[in-house]
Amino acid sequence: MAQIDYSQLKGRRIGRILTKMGKVSREQVHEGLELQKQRRGPLGQILTDLGYVTEDDVTLARAAQDGMQIIDLEDFDIPDEVLRVIPAEMANAYQVLPVMFDQQFNKLTVALKTADNFRAVDDLRLLMGFDVEAMVAPADQIANRIKKHYGDDEGSIADLIGELSEADDIENIDVGSESVDLEELVQMAEDNRVKRLLNLVLLQAIKDKASDIHFEPFEDEFKMRYRIDGVLYEMIPPPLHLATAIVSRIKVMAGLDIAERRMPQDGRVELVVNGQPVDLRVAVLPTMFGESCVMRVLDRSNVNLDLEQVGLREDDLDIVRQLIKKPNGIVIVTGPTGSGKTTTLYSALSELNEISEKILTAEDPVEYDIDGLCQVQVNPATGLTFAKALKSFLRQDPDIVLIGETRDLETAQIAVQASLTGHLVFTTLHTNDAPSSVARLIDLGLDTFLVTATLEGIIAQRLVRKICSRCKQEYQPTEEELIRLDITPDEIGGRPLYRGRGCDFCNHSGFKGRLGIFEIMVLNDELRDMIMANASSQQLMAKARRVGMRTLRQSGMLALFDGLTTIDEVVRETLVAD
Repeated sequence: MAQIDYSQLKGRRIGRILTKMGKVSREQVHEGLELQKQRRGPLGQILTDLGYVTEDDVTLARAAQDGMQIIDLEDFDIPDEVLRVIPAEMANAYQVLPVMFDQQFNKLTVALKTADNFRAVDDLRLLMGFDVEAMVAPADQIANRIKKHYGDDEGSIADLIGELSEADDIENIDVGSESVDLEELVQMAEDNRVKRLLNLVLLQAIKDKASDIHFEPFEDEFKMRYRIDGVLYEMIPPPLHLATAIVSRIKVMAGLDIAERRMPQDGRVELVVNGQPVDLRVAVLPTMFGESCVMRVLDRSNVNLDLEQVGLREDDLDIVRQLIKKPNGIVIVTGPTGSGKTTTLYSALSELNEISEKILTAEDPVEYDIDGLCQVQVNPATGLTFAKALKSFLRQDPDIVLIGETRDLETAQIAVQASLTGHLVFTTLHTNDAPSSVARLIDLGLDTFLVTATLEGIIAQRLVRKICSRCKQEYQPTEEELIRLDITPDEIGGRPLYRGRGCDFCNHSGFKGRLGIFEIMVLNDELRDMIMANASSQQLMAKARRVGMRTLRQSGMLALFDGLTTIDEVVRETLVAD
C-alpha cells in the first residue's frame, strides 16, 4: 500500500481505484460491470459478492475516492508519547488510533476504520482542542492496534490525577483576584493533561449512565461527583490547583467566556459517543471558593420514550391513556425536580405523535428532539416566556400543546383558554402530591370555576431505585424497618422482600436503574364540587382515595412487594397519606 499515491485517486471510479490498489484485475472489474447492468447496485458490493475483494478493500477504496489518505499500520511504529495523547476510553469509544502528533502545531493525525466517521474527528477537535487530520486504515489493523496499545484498559482516572498532583506548572488562580490573565486561562484550558482528565471523567460518566457530573470547589479541596440513579457518588478528587484549569476547559468546550468568572453562565456540548448522540448541558456558578460547574448528561440512547416502560402498573396505564386521549382539557404531571416528569410527558406525546395530530411544545430547555413535534425553546432573556410561546401556539392550529411548566398566572390563564377552545394541554407543576396541584393553581390566581371546567387529571410521580437484578436476594425486614414504613408484619402477609447485595454490575450499590411510582387523580363531578366549595388538599386526598386513587406510598408498597425496590427507597421518596 505504501507505494500508491492515493492523492491521485480522488474522484476516480471505484473499479479503477481497486485496480490501482492491486486488489482486482481489469478483467474482474469488467465482469463486475457486466453483472452490474443486470442486477444494479454498487460495483464494490458486486465485486465483494464475487469474492474478488473484501469489505475492507472497498472501504479503503471509497476513502481514497473521497480524497483521504490511506495508511498501512502493519509495520507502522507509533511512539508511546503519541499513544498517550488520547486516553484509552476515547480510543475504544470512537475506534480511532493516534498515529502522529505535531506538538508545535498541535496537530494530531488519527487512523479511522471508515471515512464516514467524521463525528469522531469533530469530537476530538472539540474535546481535545487539536487540529485533527484523519487517515483511513484497514479495520482489523485498527482493532488489533487499539487492543495491543490500550487493551481493555479504561484509562485510570486515579493514575492521571496522581500524575497531575505532582505537576507544578499548572497554578490555580486566586478566586478573589480582581484581574485575570486571559492568556494564562487559555493556556491552562489547553493543557493536554487537563483535557485527558476531563475526557476520562466524561466518558466514564456516560458509560455509568450518570445524569449529572458535579465539579465543586471548596476551601481545601476540589470535588468531582456523579449522580447515578438519583444518588451522588464522590470520585477521587483532583488536586485543588486544577480547579480553574478544569472549569476553564469545560467553558471552552461549551463556548462560554473563560474570562467571565463573576456571573453564572450556561452552555451546551454535543457529542457522539459509541455512535450515540449525547448532549451535555453546562451550568457554571460563581461561589466563595471558585466556580462550581454542573454538566447534565442527556444521553438520548439511554432514554426509552415508551409509556409502557415508565413504570405504570396496568390499571394506571389504562387511566393515563384515557386522560391523554381526551379531546381537550388540562393534564398535569407534578413532582419535584428529577422525578421523571419530562420522561412521562415525552412518552405520552410519543404515543400521541401521529400524522393526524399537530403537537407544539414550549420547554426550558428542549431536552430531547422528537420527530413530528414542533418544539420551542423558551428564552426569558429575549422575552420568549412560556406565556408568550403559548399565546403564539394558539395561532398555529395545534391539537395538543405541552407547556413545560406553569410558573405564573398568565401562563395558567392561557393554558385554560387553550383548553376551553378545544385543545389538549399538558403541563407540569412542583407539588408534593396530586391533590396539592389544585391548591397550587388557585394560589397562582386561577378562579375555581376555571380549574373545575378545564382540569381533567393530575399525575404525581417519584422515582425509586430498582434493585440490581444480578445481586438481588431475599431477606427478612427488621421491626424497625417496618415501623419506618408504617406497616405491621401482618400487612406483609408473608410476602418476601428483597434487596441488592452489591456487585460489579451495580458498582456495589445494590441498585441499577430507576422505576416510576405514581399517584393519579382523575377529576369526577364529586371532586369538582368539592373544589368549587374550596375543599382543602387533605379533603380532596381523602375523597380521591375513597373513589379508588392509589397514593404514592401505596404505589411504592406495590413495587416493594413486587421485589422491584426496597423499604428505604419507598420511605425516602413518599409520605404517609393521612
